Amino acid sequence: MWKEFKEFAIKGNAIDLAVGVIIGAAFGSVIASLVKDIVMPPLGLLTGGLDFSNQFVVLKNPTGAAFATPAEAAKAGAITWNYGNFLTLLINFVIVAFAIFLVVKAFNRMKRPTPNTAPVSKDCPFCLMTIPLQATRCPHCTSEVGVTPGGAP
Repeated sequence: MWKEFKEFAIKGNAIDLAVGVIIGAAFGSVIASLVKDIVMPPLGLLTGGLDFSNQFVVLKNPTGAAFATPAEAAKAGAITWNYGNFLTLLINFVIVAFAIFLVVKAFNRMKRPTPNTAPVSKDCPFCLMTIPLQATRCPHCTSEVGVTPGGAP
């Protein structure tokens, strides 16, 4: 069992996954700070000093007191609808999704072959499998490809 675990842990996929999770957690912290410290203050300024994270509606108030924050209301036993916190997390999500979209787009652009390079493969006209450009016989369906009736390729 130890040997199997060691083989699993040393495989590249497990290490790549671990690195991805760690970087993802750090990336999430950076995005949370971006939203809290950079995006929300100007948004609050535009809305007249409104702090989205403290926006809530009291659904049930057993004490009848007024509350300034959702934490105060929860401490008093009130049931609240914390829509401001939801809006903040929604903005976090949109920024994270957009940032990941940009990273994937850049990665795909790097993987894409340059348009000026000559092709190195072609499709077999019989089975449509990809074969080397210089091939005269398809290794998949064994059909002769690229051969003229006179026998010259």
